[in-house]
Amino acid sequence: MSIFDLQLETERLILRPPQADDFEPWAAFIADEEAARHIGGMQARPIAWRSFASVIGAWHLQGFAFFSVLEKASGQWVGRVGPWQPEGWPGTEVGWSIAREHWGRGYAPEAAAAATGWAFAHLGWDEVIHTIAPENRNSKAVAAKLGSRLLRMGELPEPHQGKPVEIWGQSRAEWHARQAM
Repeated sequence: MSIFDLQLETERLILRPPQADDFEPWAAFIADEEAARHIGGMQARPIAWRSFASVIGAWHLQGFAFFSVLEKASGQWVGRVGPWQPEGWPGTEVGWSIAREHWGRGYAPEAAAAATGWAFAHLGWDEVIHTIAPENRNSKAVAAKLGSRLLRMGELPEPHQGKPVEIWGQSRAEWHARQAM
């Protein structure tokens, strides 16, 4: 089975590695100033293409990266969620970014829970972190819903160096204990 045959399902969502057809909604999402505010800022289409291609490349290089998240009912692309650990990253992250027109529906915690469970089960990670801008209350709420807590302050590598981030997370044991409840 190819990594590109991988698909996770939740009650309302499908998570799968990005495909070429996902670029248009990806580019629209990352061009939205408010949606992109806490993930490095807006990107012009050529830069969006490079970031999109880097996620697909990470799937090939590492066997994981952000999933494209699709709404089951409509098939519409709603965001990117999943494991992420580029060079110099402060840990094994599961991150989330949902397109603004889909905010407020609970898609981020639903997709992030599926991706976190998959990361612990299939990647063998001992810890999952979430790097969150200190002013990003919505992402802190998602992290708390997942059972994560503030672990420490940190910093991202270039080109985002110099901007402090809160590192939220939990261990594999904490995740499994919470799932057993």
